Amino acid sequence: MLEYLLVILALGAGAAAAFRLGKLTPPATVAAWFTGIIVFTGAGYLGLGMLIAFFAMGTLATAHGKSRKALTGDAQQRRNAGQVFANGGAAALICLLIVAAPSVVIPYPLMLAATMASAAADTVSSELGTLYGRRFYNILTFGKDENGRDGVVSREGTLFGIAASAVIGCIFVSFTGSWTGCWIVVVAGTLGNLADSVLGATLERNGVIKNDAVNFLNTVVAALAAWGLWAIAA
Repeated sequence: MLEYLLVILALGAGAAAAFRLGKLTPPATVAAWFTGIIVFTGAGYLGLGMLIAFFAMGTLATAHGKSRKALTGDAQQRRNAGQVFANGGAAALICLLIVAAPSVVIPYPLMLAATMASAAADTVSSELGTLYGRRFYNILTFGKDENGRDGVVSREGTLFGIAASAVIGCIFVSFTGSWTGCWIVVVAGTLGNLADSVLGATLERNGVIKNDAVNFLNTVVAALAAWGLWAIAA
């Protein structure tokens, strides 16, 4: 119990530090804290490690080249509660399922890792692809398109996204010892990131859904992809 309370306090301190550094709005700070508590409750230090890695990669990628992004209007402001839930909501739901139905034969930890990998890949590929991409393409037509538009990808950004998924995969294998799980996390995270671009090029561009919904759905796609790949590999 004491260990659990100490982790909760540490999560609160981390969320407060993110607020003071200008990364989160006050509601987002509370949302991030509660998301962290739910993830730790359901997945322990595995979930906590992946959550910290996601936040660290997202923060560093967002801060990198901030002055250049500001010139093009791509600089990220404080994240709000909606953005926190969009990135971490699926992970929190999976952890609640772990607590509610721990005996169900579903690869919840693998699906959790896939949501983290997809969220990390999306953030890192968007932030660094904007800076280092040389040619930008519409993911549906593969025709040249404008940097920063919904559904636009670059080779460099995609590779950065795969690398971010690989970081989450490495954390997963370090806790579980499963190299099969590691590659599933990387593949599922990449598929989720690509799904984000497809949703952006279709539903988001046409005003059917907004960016927070796209971000949530790409993590759901990653979780389902991980489940499917697990079933094939089993």
